[in-house]
Formats: sequence, structure tokens, C-alpha cells
Amino acid sequence: MDHSAHMSVPAAGACALLVAALIPAAVHGLRRSPLWERISVPAAVALPLLVLTHAWTVLGDVMNLRPPGGALVTQPLLVVAAVLFWLPVLAPTRHRLDDPARCLYLFLAAPLLDLPAVGVVAAGRSAEGLAMIVGMLPVGIAAAASTWSWVNREEREARGLVLSAEGGESLAR
Repeated sequence: MDHSAHMSVPAAGACALLVAALIPAAVHGLRRSPLWERISVPAAVALPLLVLTHAWTVLGDVMNLRPPGGALVTQPLLVVAAVLFWLPVLAPTRHRLDDPARCLYLFLAAPLLDLPAVGVVAAGRSAEGLAMIVGMLPVGIAAAASTWSWVNREEREARGLVLSAEGGESLAR
């Protein structure tokens, strides 16, 4: 097998960081854009779309599934799938997930997005696979942060209800 056509370690890590950190940062920064409402899809569509597109992009050369044009075709499709994936988490669209669903969505996505990297490791390219896994860590961090935020919000609201019931000033305001 000719390894010259394979993704380099920095490229593998950068591709993962694009999906897991750069795209969500851009979506978050532009979360009020009216474009998001037009292009958003339900989470039940966005998650499998990203998982499958990511697997095709990552495993394409390992399994000889690359289309003509290679990364010039797969990378833009991966970017689109990643944007659609992050919209239910970050943008106020009709498909925005509530707190429990957002946590489940992100915790489900993290290992699913690592599976293609495990395939890369199994194909004998452990450095590239590990770079991808490390690059995808922000998805798990986002899941943990989302859960932490939700728990703290619930706790504040519960304290506010208790104080309101006791005749005190509400903290939930």
C-alpha cells in the first residue's frame, strides 16, 4: 500500500479540529444568522449525516472509497455536515435541542465520530488515528460543558422556586 497518498498526522488532527472546534466556534459566533433557520435540519438527520460523511472522509483512502477529486470533494461535504450537526446545539432554530437532548446528542456523537479513527489505527496508521481522536476531544468537552451548564441552570431554578415559595426574592430572575 502506498502511504504517500495518506493523510499526514497534522492534517488528520487539523481535520478533526475543524469539525470539533473551528466549525462550532464559527456557528456559535454567527448563531443569530438567519441562514441557520433556512438550512437547519433535525438532529436525527444531522447526527447520522455527520457520522457517515466523517467516516467516508476519514476511511476513504483506507478502504478505497474516495471519489474522483478525493479531498476536494469530501472535505467541503464534511464542512457542510459539521455545520448542520452543530446547529441544533448552538443556534436558535426550530431544530434547537433542549438541554437533556443536547447532552445526549453530544455524548452519543463523541464515540461515533471516533470510530473511523479507530479504523485508521486498525489499518496500521496509528499516529494519524490518534491525531484524529485527540482532535475530536472538543466534542466530548462540549458534551460535558453542556451537561454542567444544564445541571447548574436546573439547580439555580430550583433554588429560585424554593425562595419564591418562602416569600423571598427569586434567584431565577
